[in-house]
Amino acid sequence: MAAPIDLDLTQGSIATHFRVLAVPAALGMLFNTLYNVVDMFFAGMLSTSAQAGLALGYQAFYIALSVGVGLGAAMGALVGNALGAGNRKGARRLAAQGMSFGLVAAGLLAIAGFWYGPFAIKLVSEPGPYREAGIRYFQVLSFALPAFLMAFACNGILQAHGDSKSFQRALLVAFLANIGLNPLMIFGIPGLVPGMGFDGLAASTVLSQSGVMTYMIVQVLRRRNMARIRAAHFLPRIGPFGTIGLQTMPTAVAMLVMFLSGFVMQYALKGFGEHAVAAYGVAIRLEQILLLPILGVTGALLPIAAQNFGAKKYERVRGSTHFCWKVGLVMAAISCPVLWIFAPHFLSLFSDDPEVIRVGVAYLRVDSLLLPAYMMLFSINSLLQALKRPIWTVWISLYRQGFGIAFFVWVFVGLWGFDEYGVWYGVACAVLSGLGVGLWIATVIARTEIGGLWRPVTA
Repeated sequence: MAAPIDLDLTQGSIATHFRVLAVPAALGMLFNTLYNVVDMFFAGMLSTSAQAGLALGYQAFYIALSVGVGLGAAMGALVGNALGAGNRKGARRLAAQGMSFGLVAAGLLAIAGFWYGPFAIKLVSEPGPYREAGIRYFQVLSFALPAFLMAFACNGILQAHGDSKSFQRALLVAFLANIGLNPLMIFGIPGLVPGMGFDGLAASTVLSQSGVMTYMIVQVLRRRNMARIRAAHFLPRIGPFGTIGLQTMPTAVAMLVMFLSGFVMQYALKGFGEHAVAAYGVAIRLEQILLLPILGVTGALLPIAAQNFGAKKYERVRGSTHFCWKVGLVMAAISCPVLWIFAPHFLSLFSDDPEVIRVGVAYLRVDSLLLPAYMMLFSINSLLQALKRPIWTVWISLYRQGFGIAFFVWVFVGLWGFDEYGVWYGVACAVLSGLGVGLWIATVIARTEIGGLWRPVTA
């Protein structure tokens, strides 16, 4: 039976819509981040080299996964716009084509990954056990690409319909499964089943994410608007694939630039030793936990603004953006002192290496001061995607995470001779200057598309 979750975001309280969408999305991302934290915890049980290798391999995997992130945003914007305009048939067919697009893209990326994955890892690491671990982790994890991309596509479709709970439930189950699968796949069952060692970390992810994909496909097909879907709708078509690709690629490139900036940081950190690479890998996952409420709110802005833009209700687009900023700033103000004060305690849960803890604490404390800037940047990206102008997210990302990080890290580390702190200061300068670029672009685009961004909103 088709599920009746088709939420009209063009009517009713904006605050209520944010609560309905943001809370499940934030919880889902919490379980996803905890999933990665569990991986890092079990890698720490093996060695510091295993933790560093996990950080390297996952960073390389995100080069391909950026397409999945872009696809999810594209489906949220395209299907949301179609629903807002009342084009149910178009929304249904776009959803089917988006799922097919995910499978085709996953196959192509998996083939390409056997070349670029090891190359990228070798580029930002020194020869040794942690490099080999990173390559092995990437290669095994590549088998999960179809599951990841299909799940992202389905989540974008569901969010456009006002459903962010399905992904939350899927990620919760995956997180719980990972707690059991990791030790089983790594260590096996003594006397019965041999363990896979370090490779078991990636193998458990392949299994659990395949379950997530299956559940998400079922949830999409149960939507009321998908009741008339036919097998023929899933056959790849040039026109819809072109539309989806044009909406996907700018966001994917922006995400790719962000992930490549992680390689720039790892390249800068490798000169300080593997403990610095391991510290960055642990710290960035802890940072993500504190960012989850902010990501939930800024992510909810995309479907809300997309539906209202499709319905030409520009006042509600502005109102939802302003509401997102107000709530996001409050969340950032709460998260900042928590991250600053408890950073040493958080890191000590994952490593007893004093150098790993020292470098990780430095990163978390500098980054805690940047949480309001991250919130604004995330919301600007969601707004530009909803306005179907995602190409501008690429320019923001190219400046902030392409030029900005490389340039400012070079200034602090290469020119002025700072230690690991120079990498963190370089990131801070790139984020703050990138926020200025993003605000300027959003202001110009909004003036054209919705009559301005800073105009007062009628209550």
